[in-house]
Amino acid sequence: MSAAEARATLTDPAAEMRRILDKQKAAQLRDGAPTAEKRIEWLDRAINLVIGNKDAIAEALREDFGHRSVESSLFTDVSASIVPMKHAKAHLKTWMKREKRKVSPAILGLFGAKAHIEYQPKGVVGVISPWNFPFNLTFTPLAGIFAAGNRVMIKPSEFTPRSSELMQRMFASAFDESEAAVFTGGPDVGAAFSKLPFDHLLFTGATSIAYHVMKAAAENLVPTTLELGGKSPVIISENADIPLAAKRVMFGKTMNAGQICLAPDYVMVPQDKSREFVKEAADAISTMFPTLKDNPDYTSVINQRHYDRLQGYIADAKEKGAEIIELNPAKEDFRQQPYHKIPPTIVLNPTDDMKIMQDEIFGPLLPVKTYNSVDEAIGYVNAHPRPLGLYYFGKDGPEQERVLDKTTSGGVSVNDVVMHVAMEDLPFGGIGPSGMGAYHGIDGFKTFSHAKAVFKQVGRDLTAMMRPPYGEGIRKMLAGQIKA
Repeated sequence: MSAAEARATLTDPAAEMRRILDKQKAAQLRDGAPTAEKRIEWLDRAINLVIGNKDAIAEALREDFGHRSVESSLFTDVSASIVPMKHAKAHLKTWMKREKRKVSPAILGLFGAKAHIEYQPKGVVGVISPWNFPFNLTFTPLAGIFAAGNRVMIKPSEFTPRSSELMQRMFASAFDESEAAVFTGGPDVGAAFSKLPFDHLLFTGATSIAYHVMKAAAENLVPTTLELGGKSPVIISENADIPLAAKRVMFGKTMNAGQICLAPDYVMVPQDKSREFVKEAADAISTMFPTLKDNPDYTSVINQRHYDRLQGYIADAKEKGAEIIELNPAKEDFRQQPYHKIPPTIVLNPTDDMKIMQDEIFGPLLPVKTYNSVDEAIGYVNAHPRPLGLYYFGKDGPEQERVLDKTTSGGVSVNDVVMHVAMEDLPFGGIGPSGMGAYHGIDGFKTFSHAKAVFKQVGRDLTAMMRPPYGEGIRKMLAGQIKA
């Protein structure tokens, strides 16, 4: 790079990103598909980065959030980032094997023709990762990206600047920019990043932003995977174990203070079970968090803007007639605090005109609706956009199957919440407004690979009849095929 080009990249992030993209594409073309050993080396480097920086990761997240539970960060952004990369290491040699397919018509196979799928690296994958789990939602997709033999460019969120800067230093210390590179900056950098002609683009974040990302990617016909969110419902059956359901729902709702794309967004309980659920939810919070305000296990809302948004939901719901039940075991005063903590809050009997029932909550607020029949609950879910997750609690097998058959969501956890995302052999992704495409495990490998169809013809000229001049041979073949 010339001195003039170097000066230009310092003042023009878009030019710098394009320079590195060109460098990565050139390296991919020069070196070809990486060996299994090279892919494992990349994964090992990424794993060691997370392990070697675990304390710095937890501290950066704590500072970015004002306060974030250290143990929670070690669980969600360190341990949960390592597991998928180890899984990919253990299986990528199997995933890379050619996948045999049948030859048609079958007579070609009898004479030795063959067909198979060959999984090739797509090339350079762009990753736009969010602020709620910045390390997990960067390193987890790297499992599939590196296993498939791709190079990667990463744009983390500007809402977690310490984490983004740490991530940039981490990758620069272990990877050449022709293999992996991180770019920090605000919306202007993100907009320029999404316009780059990647071979694939993964965006994790808000549905409202996804429209812009997909539109930008479409300018270069870049295939996109969108991991979004939505209002993931919980349906609690008449025969459910209410205390157990409440414990698991409230754990999912308070993890990262509810700032999870898969957090239970609202609960539907039978008419006569709502008060029991509220009591058990309060007991679950008291057990997990006897205090909240200065409790190191309880995470803060990310910033003032989101804090105000959540307080607005509460005020709007209260004004429109919902019962607001603050789960604050020690009755602490949150009006004066160094963070943006909000106690877990139940909004009982919400109505659809309330903002809390219109937007993805992304915080520790939980609307609780009642229903008279499970078909009513199913109808309510189906009357709204398809969610990223759906959760059913109950012991009635046929009812469970009815819920699963009659609703559509990205994924489901039965008698639990969120945990299907931790299953490495299951694809993770949304549908409709909650996302497009999926990754994790072999599904991630396939998402970030090009499945190239290969057909090998035999030496004997068995297809001569398909070439003009046409005669009796092709007429007999067509007569045999064009029939019921």
